[in-house]
Amino acid sequence: MSFFKLIPVLASVLFAGNTLTAQVNPDVVYNNKIHSVRFNMYGDQETMPIYKLNSGDRLELHFDDMDANVKSYYYTYQLCDYNWQPVNISAFDYMKGFTQMRITNYRFSSIAYTRYTHYQAILPEANSMPSKSGNYLLKVYLDGDTSKTVFTKALLVLDPKSSVSAQIIQPFSPQFYKTHQRVKFNVNIQGLNSFDASRQVKVVVLQNYRWDNAQGGGIMPTFIRGTALEYNTENSFVFPGGKEWRWLDLRSLRLLSDRIERADDKKNSVDIYMKPDIDRNAQRYVYYKDLNGLYLANTYETINPYWQADYATVHFSFITPSQAAYPGKDLYLIGQLTDYQLNNASKMAFNETKGIYEGTQYLKQGYYDYSYLLVDKNDPTQRTELEGNYWETENVYTILVYYKSFTDQSDQLIGIAKVSSRLDRPGISF
Repeated sequence: MSFFKLIPVLASVLFAGNTLTAQVNPDVVYNNKIHSVRFNMYGDQETMPIYKLNSGDRLELHFDDMDANVKSYYYTYQLCDYNWQPVNISAFDYMKGFTQMRITNYRFSSIAYTRYTHYQAILPEANSMPSKSGNYLLKVYLDGDTSKTVFTKALLVLDPKSSVSAQIIQPFSPQFYKTHQRVKFNVNIQGLNSFDASRQVKVVVLQNYRWDNAQGGGIMPTFIRGTALEYNTENSFVFPGGKEWRWLDLRSLRLLSDRIERADDKKNSVDIYMKPDIDRNAQRYVYYKDLNGLYLANTYETINPYWQADYATVHFSFITPSQAAYPGKDLYLIGQLTDYQLNNASKMAFNETKGIYEGTQYLKQGYYDYSYLLVDKNDPTQRTELEGNYWETENVYTILVYYKSFTDQSDQLIGIAKVSSRLDRPGISF
């Protein structure tokens, strides 16, 4: 099959599923003493951690240890494939300099009632940095012992060798026309010596920076025109639109925001009780600016939110339309505040006496987006977001392009593009 001919790739139409073979979420906290892990481009909390190979790009890492003492934290990088499976090669083959570094910059909390130690680092450091492009796990662990890993975060190392153009369109299918968004895009790999582009190039698409519902990996291009790969299949890269995210403003624990019902101030802690949430499926879509599921560390009353902000125990509650538990399903709180993890910490418990779901999160002061997710107990792949779906919703999509030659041991990350589903900012819905 010649690369330089127009080739309809029927395999992409017949491909059974959109999602990655195993929905691996690289952002995991393993120690319950670790809170408020932030990893982003330097100076911009609303970004993914992306480092352009051999550039001056800088990333910032922040996290809190609630034991409030000094510990020996180290970090290292683990190269992974496009689906976050570790690559079995020596660290010296993908890193320059030292393979592990100690985090030496820390401060004890001040002003706040809550005692904690705040650690931070600017990455990559000159004597320890990735030398290949691809997906990396940033591993932070204790005492130089990787078996004592406390958390991992995704890091994308880019070596730009391709260009991507994309747009968000409505699906033609009547089933998804009003509720979903389809990502249509072209990848130009001019300059790459690709023998079989349809197999050597893989693409992954993220909605709102989420790894838990990423799509791609095994989806082949619909057409190949010279060095351009076109992904334009009706059943591929189709995402539910959702609604704009729910919000929680914790930037002040004294001046309570509109979503807060009350606050209980104790001697050394604060309990925040949110107004009950309801199923929004039946509500009309209304545009308002949100963070697309992220959260920002920020306060009104301090100079530096990283070590002067306080913590609060936030009580969430959710009322079902029938005021009864969803049969055969579990309800979870999702967003960057829970790293989209479906575990006991993010699971809501049904209170039979009150007829509502309840859950708590221990959160640092800031501005949070969040949502609710229903998961089938017998089949966890069956998930329903309780927001309703509208094709007009503003979402951000990130397209990641990977390339692996027949001699490569890992997937190179050769292109990244970001596109919003809408650029206008209407005041009211459709």
